[in-house]
Parts: sequence; structure tokens; C-alpha cells
Amino acid sequence: MIERAWLFALALGCAGAAPAAQLTIGVLSRADDERLDAKRVELAYPGHPGGPLLQAAETAVQETRFELDAVKLQVKFDAAQVHDAAEARAALLKLEKSGAAAVLLDLPAAWVGAAAAAVKVPLLNAGEAADALRLGCVANLFHTLPSERMRADALAQTLTARRWSRVLVLYGAQPEDAARLAQAQAAIKRYGLKPVAAKPFKLSADPRERDLANPLLLTGNADYDVVWVIDSDAEFARSLPYRTALPRPVVGDAGLVALAWAPHFERYGAPQLARRFTREAKREMTAPDWAAWIATKAVLQAALEAPSAPNAAQVQRALARPDFTLDGFKGVRLSFRIWDRQLRQPLLLTDGQGVIGTAPADGMLHPRNALDTLGLDAPESACKAAS
Repeated sequence: MIERAWLFALALGCAGAAPAAQLTIGVLSRADDERLDAKRVELAYPGHPGGPLLQAAETAVQETRFELDAVKLQVKFDAAQVHDAAEARAALLKLEKSGAAAVLLDLPAAWVGAAAAAVKVPLLNAGEAADALRLGCVANLFHTLPSERMRADALAQTLTARRWSRVLVLYGAQPEDAARLAQAQAAIKRYGLKPVAAKPFKLSADPRERDLANPLLLTGNADYDVVWVIDSDAEFARSLPYRTALPRPVVGDAGLVALAWAPHFERYGAPQLARRFTREAKREMTAPDWAAWIATKAVLQAALEAPSAPNAAQVQRALARPDFTLDGFKGVRLSFRIWDRQLRQPLLLTDGQGVIGTAPADGMLHPRNALDTLGLDAPESACKAAS
């Protein structure tokens, strides 16, 4: 009789329990992504993706499972792949109409720029580092992957701290290399480094153009402390260290690289995060993975502020607050800049084998936040504080 009464009471309790709320997070990526071709992924170029960013987003949800279960909040990912900017815009409109509280993006800058203004749902860019995307000043577009200017400033600070002041720059022929060259040159100027020369290289199967990618010829007839290589394809850069005319360090896209994440970071709980991701995804966490993980953590943290009915407007307000901070396992609290929605964060300096240091470098000062020495600061940005 007692057992029957207990079961009846349990049934009444379950019947009266509030239904679980649902948080929908959209994930948009590019279809037929050449970056994820198996042969390219095997090369493990620094800073390049190692797999779909949805895996990192799923890891973030698993880490937050206890808090989500406590408030009966269920998380659903609505993932789609698109072929161009028009499809990206249509997919975003569909996600917004279906009630997505936020959308994680791994799309080219041109696609994002053309689609972001069409919706009000918060968008979190975890896959595109182009500074042009940050200059759009779109209030609902947040960036968790460091910008190219942030990476360039991190390297320039490191060179300044080590007194490697004379810089020889080598750059590729891709359109993105030209934009990244401009960011590197701006960082070199900001920190008072001395540009020795800027020389283009070209990889070619034409025997007549073989010398255009010869490291000895490109780095000869000059005196420098360091070679800064800009190579978005990374094929030339990986062959440059130890092949320069002078025995000098290489930085940029080979040698010493500034990234959002490196799998061998050993402080602030980073090894535990790396192991969790590897256990879930069966591969090492890359910089874009970390950007997708922290983007998802940001959405979950915002949603947990109103777990009974999270929505896009509520998540947007939380992410945009100056006091909204995150733990990215980098030793300091992270937050979004109010002017361009870029996540301020330390960068890791790695040679691919271990983490050599972090940026901002010691001694870098700022009137409000030393993390704002990386990338465009508020007075330099055309963006104003967005509401």
C-alpha cells in the first residue's frame, strides 16, 4: 500500500512538472569545404580548421550539462551547409523564423557581411579572421576567432619584447594575403619595428618561376633579425624555417605563430579542455574549434540567465553587456568589445610543439584593459558602442 501511494505521488509530481524549455542554436558552415579535405587536414597547418566546428559546440554543451539539466533546459543544434551568400542569407532568415536563439557561423567574410544585416538573431563568427568583417559594425555580429590584426599585434609585441626589431616580410599572392600584409605592416608600425623589405613569393609548377619561391634567394642580400611570412595557403610557409639565408627565426604562418588556441597549452585548466574535446571529437582542438567552443559557451551562459524561455533578444542583450564575461581557460575573464563585438582574449604563441608564451606581452600597457592592445582599439575603430 505504501509503495502504491509513493508511485501515485510520483506520477502526480511528474504530471505537474513544468515542461523542459528548448534552446535552439543554429550552425551554418560552407558546403564542400576545401579546408576540410582529408589530405589538407592531415598537414595540420597552424590556425587552420581540423574538422567541423559543430564538434566543439557539442563539447561545450556536454560541459554545461549539469547546469542545463538543473533548470530543465534542452539544447538543440540546427545545422546547415550553404554554397554562397544568397543561401547563407536564406538559411539565416529560416533559422530566425524558426526561433533560433543564436547562430554559430563558419563562413567566408563576404557571405557573412551580405547576410548578417538581414536578421536580428545574434550571430557568432567562429571561422573568419578578416578584419573587414569587424569593420562592418553590425550590432548582432559577434566574433570569437581573433582578427588578423590581433594576431599581427601579438607577433609585433613579441618581436618588440625580444628586441628583434628588423623585420623582413615575405607574402603570398592570394587576395587574403594582401589584406593580411596590410595588418602586419600596421602592427609593425604601431610597435616601432623596422621593416627591412616586403617581398612577394609565388609557388608555381612552371620551371621558369621556380626562383620565386626559393627561400635562399628571397631572404638573401638583406640584414634582418626575423622573417615574417604571410601565407594563407601555408604551403610555402611550412618549408621556410631553417632555410633562410641568415640563421634567423621565422614568425607568422610558420615558426612562431599567434593563435587563439594550441593543443599543448598547459595552464589554467587548458589540458582538461583539450582532453575533453579529443575524447568527443577524436582529434586535437584547433584555434577555430576553440572559437566555436567559447561561442557556444557564451550562448549557453546567456541563455541560463533566463532558462525558462531563452530567445534571441535575451541572448543578444546578455552578450552585449559590458559586464558579461567568460572563462576561456586562458587565465583571465573574456568579454566582447562594445564597439566591434570582438571577443578580447590573450593569444597563444606556439611553434606547433608547445606554447612558447602569450600575448599581450609583459609590459604592454593600456588605460582600461591590456587585452585591447591586440587589434583595433576603440579610438581607432570606426564602430561606435552598439546597444
